[in-house]
Amino acid sequence: MRTIFLGVRTDREIKSFRSGKNVKRIGLMGTGVIATYGHAPAIAQTPGLELISAFDPNPEQLDHFCRQFPDVDGYTDAEEFFRSGIDAVAICSPAPCHLDNVRDAVRHRKPVLCEKPLAMNDKDIATMISIMEDAGLPLVTAFCYRFSPVAQQIKQMVDQRVIGDVRAMRLIYIWNLHGKYDLLESGEKVESPRRIGRMLEGGPMVDCGVHQIDLARWWTGSEIVRYQAHGAWVDGDYEAPDHVWLHMDHENGCHTAVEMSFSYCHTAKEPINHFSYHIIGTDGIIRYDREGWKLEVRNSEGTWMPGGSEEKNFVGMYHAWAYALETGNAAHLPTGRDGLIVTRIARTATEDTIASRRSLQAFLMESGLK
Repeated sequence: MRTIFLGVRTDREIKSFRSGKNVKRIGLMGTGVIATYGHAPAIAQTPGLELISAFDPNPEQLDHFCRQFPDVDGYTDAEEFFRSGIDAVAICSPAPCHLDNVRDAVRHRKPVLCEKPLAMNDKDIATMISIMEDAGLPLVTAFCYRFSPVAQQIKQMVDQRVIGDVRAMRLIYIWNLHGKYDLLESGEKVESPRRIGRMLEGGPMVDCGVHQIDLARWWTGSEIVRYQAHGAWVDGDYEAPDHVWLHMDHENGCHTAVEMSFSYCHTAKEPINHFSYHIIGTDGIIRYDREGWKLEVRNSEGTWMPGGSEEKNFVGMYHAWAYALETGNAAHLPTGRDGLIVTRIARTATEDTIASRRSLQAFLMESGLK
């Protein structure tokens, strides 16, 4: 097989500036699970960034966060948080809070990196983009999957036409969202607050599927011009479906299928999950399986298995953000407009499945079949 260049050019550019001479002080808004396991540790591992402050209106959650990160000052008052000496803001609060968080950041003239989905609807996301642009401030969408070494390798192989022209992709993440229930210290079993929150925000396509939609656009370099979704209500307790299939047609002729679930083994004692990428081209395939971090390429010249990695990379995302904050060059980062396009597709697709279900139920009722 011919030699394929897999060094990530943007990484070399980013590494070249890592002197730590001009450290940017970061404030975190929202101190829940995603901040605790993803964002805060990644900031700590990024030269040129220092996490100094955290804001959360929930004092118990904030206290829990600050016990894990004792060098970070905690605030339940947003104004005190913004006066704490921060240079930029990472927003990790629930999606319904994002617009207000961004408004506060604009008033205090702080760049923003914001978790997905950017907001609950297009109008709020457009407002976020507009007020940040009017203030001359960058808005970054936290699509951390782009920064995985696997995603970077796939991007370069697609660009180099290692498997010819990409004509189809299957991107699958079916899992249990850590299970339907949590067990209290008393032994009582209650529905997981994490599950409740993410289902109310839109379900698996809006929460997790946005990463796959973003990768599809980024890898192909081609916009999505048509899409259709179907949903299943395995759980049945929410308006949004908990298992969703999304089919997307790209401008360049490629077709992408995304399958997402929160209910795959959601009540099983011993759950399993499946996460895989299948990129199918005119001269072969690229396949990634998270189990074993297996990445393989099969084309007319042979079979090649480069090293795999985890599917997400918060540290890589924060290194790119540190570079952007220092140099003003944010070309390596997903923008607010990327977040708008992807969230619109995920949310509209989910809403279409809900409307289709209602229509079917009405038809069955009218026909006397239900």
